[in-house]
Amino acid sequence: METLDRRDGAWWRDFTARGVVSVGGVSAILFIGAIFLFIASQGAEFALNRLSLTELLFGDSWEPTAKPPSYGAMPLIAGTAWITVVAMVIAVPLAFCAAVYVGEFAQGRQREWLKILIELLAAIPSVVWGVIGLAVIAPWIKQTFDVQVGLNVLNAGLILGLMAAPIITTIAEDALKAVPDGYREAAEALGATRWQVVWRVVLPHARPGLSAAVLLGIGRAFGETIAVLMASGHRLMAPESVFDSAATLTATIAAELGEAAVGSDHYQVLFVLGLLLFLITFTINLVADWIVRGRRKA
Repeated sequence: METLDRRDGAWWRDFTARGVVSVGGVSAILFIGAIFLFIASQGAEFALNRLSLTELLFGDSWEPTAKPPSYGAMPLIAGTAWITVVAMVIAVPLAFCAAVYVGEFAQGRQREWLKILIELLAAIPSVVWGVIGLAVIAPWIKQTFDVQVGLNVLNAGLILGLMAAPIITTIAEDALKAVPDGYREAAEALGATRWQVVWRVVLPHARPGLSAAVLLGIGRAFGETIAVLMASGHRLMAPESVFDSAATLTATIAAELGEAAVGSDHYQVLFVLGLLLFLITFTINLVADWIVRGRRKA
């Protein structure tokens, strides 16, 4: 009789645990769906009835408070793209080098400490990065490159690159660890050096995971707000070089939403920008997930 009671108790514990995990998984999906519906509901009426999609995507003037207003988001999209490209040029080499060293060369306690330091780098608040860009990197850019403004695409790209590097490093290291050890051992048995094993065997087999890491890093850069707002100069014009100030989609939403009257056209078009940003980042994450899943099936 006691054995039956134990079995019943174990069954209920298992049932409860599965229920909690299922609720947690479903709630995450529901929260994402609710956020999407909220953003869409705030800007859908304006987007469908009073906004030209062509003007939004290709217009070169963002003046939502002017008379007549102009809702061309191309300068914001261009600024976001410029800063993201600069960030990836900085972050990807740093992250891949760190991932290779931590995953393939570091040993024992050194590896553990390096992983902790990388995680601590990812834990630095965005506003702290913004202050670094404002107070440290901006004067350095002005002095080094002899430009008038230190708050520009290069500044924001440097900050975003340092912010995105930890997440790229973590995912890239996981991709390297997923390569079977048998591949390494076979290459070493054929006389390959340690670096030849990494370059010729490990990196090619980890390519899908590394690609996903880069895409998730791009999504991280696209979604950053406060650090970009503080480091980019927030100029509502499309940049022509890395030394020009620029504005991004996220920074524009953060800077203007608090001043826009609730329900006004200006208020609603900012939610349209949020919807556009949501779709871009969702697509990037979907592509990254598709790459990883495709590799697992292969």
